[in-house]
Amino acid sequence: MISVKNVDKHYGPVQVLKNCSMEIKQGEVVVICGPSGSGKSTLIKCINALESFQKGEIIVDGISCGHSKTHLPTLRQRAGMVFQSFELFPHLTVLDNLLIPQMRILKRSREQAIDKARALLTRVGMQHHEHKYPAQLSGGQQQRVAIARALSMEPKVMLFDEPTSALDPEMVAEVLSVMAELAAEGMTMCCVTHELGFARKIADRIIFMDSGEIIEDSGSEAFFTSPETQRARDFLSQIISH
Repeated sequence: MISVKNVDKHYGPVQVLKNCSMEIKQGEVVVICGPSGSGKSTLIKCINALESFQKGEIIVDGISCGHSKTHLPTLRQRAGMVFQSFELFPHLTVLDNLLIPQMRILKRSREQAIDKARALLTRVGMQHHEHKYPAQLSGGQQQRVAIARALSMEPKVMLFDEPTSALDPEMVAEVLSVMAELAAEGMTMCCVTHELGFARKIADRIIFMDSGEIIEDSGSEAFFTSPETQRARDFLSQIISH
């Protein structure tokens, strides 16, 4: 579903991704973790063509992210993205936040879009809030709406960029529960997160990054019980000890 091969990225003279390669199969749940500044968010944004890269290749469901002729709306329909800052339109109601992308990109009728939106709002427990505006919702509620909006495009894969990092602690669980349900249903997922307990529970594989490089790619349980690298062992010991 996702193939990343030998990707390099620079911001001016600073190299932020170094020869990154990984594969994600259909139905797999992969968590990318590592210290702050390790390149995790940059990598996941490259997968959705929100960031360009200078070398290598990224293919998502057969579509090249780096090709100049790639139709980006088609790519982003197939790879739904959920950000840490929600990115909802503040001037639109919850329902309209889900309707506009469906009608503009998928060319659904308003009636079709409403049916889909309401089904998804029910799925994420937000069916009673469709006429509210984002500012009237808690952070956790906004993030669940953002997940529903991404799902309304019927993506083949869901990308999450630290989806709980902007939330108060009591709101984290409600977002993680929605993500866990998606994983249980077989959605292909790639998630950047610091919630390592959640990662251990739902991830098939863990990608560990440091200083722009993928230094470990292993099964979830193997990563948490016997990481291959000293850097990963140090990282886990710091997280667990705190």
